[in-house]
Amino acid sequence: MNLASIDILCFGAHADDVEIGMGGTIAKYSSMGKKIVICDLTDAELSSNGTVKIRKEEAKKAGEILGISERLTLGLPDRGLYMNEESVKKIVRVIRTYKPKLVFAPYLIDRHPDHGNCAKLVEEAYFSAGIQKFDYDRDLSGHKSVRMYYYMINGFHKPDFLVDISSEMPKKLDALKAYESQFVKSANTIDTPLVNGYIESVEARERLYGKEVGVQYAEGFMTKTPILLSNDLLGDT
Repeated sequence: MNLASIDILCFGAHADDVEIGMGGTIAKYSSMGKKIVICDLTDAELSSNGTVKIRKEEAKKAGEILGISERLTLGLPDRGLYMNEESVKKIVRVIRTYKPKLVFAPYLIDRHPDHGNCAKLVEEAYFSAGIQKFDYDRDLSGHKSVRMYYYMINGFHKPDFLVDISSEMPKKLDALKAYESQFVKSANTIDTPLVNGYIESVEARERLYGKEVGVQYAEGFMTKTPILLSNDLLGDT
């Protein structure tokens, strides 16, 4: 598969971030034949449960369930996602390599600092990727994606738009359940918010969003720029 120009590039601080926020949307568009790549900024090496090896195996399984084209990890430090030029450059190179139409990152307001910091880094890289002279490389030309959107991990915020994932919710749940080390309580599990009904809370959130627009489940997204409608203003509402 040629991944020189993809449809959607999703960034997360840790493996499972993207699945929590937009797993249903990924499943929806991958089933339509869209090329989707996930980039995890860290190896989540400081996770309370599981190991880096286990997390990578779980991430691979989750990606297969959702039908993504590829997944990569940048190896930035867990709990060390701070604004610096080298981190921005690494993300810029990913954007220029895959040349996505759309870029997604976590919503900036989140209880976990890594999620908001991930968003800030991706914002910087999203803009800088389009400036040819920034980190000039003759083999990687500048690239301006069409849009950048934000998905929610923790919390319940008022979204700017919703995507109907009623048919894809089972796949989203299966992808989350692939992360057994994070969401399944066992005898050796350290108690965290993730092992205390977290998947159920994500499902409830998506059900509430769906109810807002008359469908069973929906995922919510934010945007910093207005969305232009041309012929859809009088569509089904």
